[in-house]
Amino acid sequence: MAHRILVVEDERPIAEIIEFNLVRAGYEVAVAFNGEEAIARARGETPDVIILDIMLPGRDGYQVCRAVRAFSTVPIIMLTAKDEEVDKILGLELGADDYVTKPFSPRELLARVKAILRRVGQPPTTSGETIAVGDLVIDPSTYEVIKAGQRIPLSHREFELLRFLASRPGQVFTREVLLDEVWGYEYYGESRTVDVTIRRLREKIEPDAAAPRYIVTKRGVGYSFRPQG
Repeated sequence: MAHRILVVEDERPIAEIIEFNLVRAGYEVAVAFNGEEAIARARGETPDVIILDIMLPGRDGYQVCRAVRAFSTVPIIMLTAKDEEVDKILGLELGADDYVTKPFSPRELLARVKAILRRVGQPPTTSGETIAVGDLVIDPSTYEVIKAGQRIPLSHREFELLRFLASRPGQVFTREVLLDEVWGYEYYGESRTVDVTIRRLREKIEPDAAAPRYIVTKRGVGYSFRPQG
């Protein structure tokens, strides 16, 4: 069964180019031209990936991303004509998994879609066993994280990053290694993406995000998961 991609883009020529290349690659494609339609289709059609433009009429891409994250962990790739780092970081902080800056090549976008679907479709590669540390329980079989008895909603990327670190306690990983292992492809030096995702994770799982108990920083190197909570 073909994966279904929801493309949210108000500029019809761009939407048509994206749709053409995705269909040619074997995907089913739905297109929404505004934020309200995008949210409705994301809720009703459960796409496997959303390609989401930021500059939309009415509710913009940031608002759509926030709304979708309230009911779904579907991977989201943001499309933006803005090349400012703050715009990229805002999208990631709202729960986007990736972003592509316009103008982009269809080949690049297709590579991002394939990489995300490949990671989503993979079974846990290190261990399928539940990981329990402190008040955290990480269950790779259900993609659930329980903190002090309460389920913590994580995006797919957040879960994969947490699972990767927690299954290798005490090991320190550079941002570049994490990008390769968790994001699954060369990320063109955008290592700030790791920092943003780590910050989101800490806000969700740490008792005090300002003084991390689980995901710790090795200054000048990268991040590790503390073996003892």
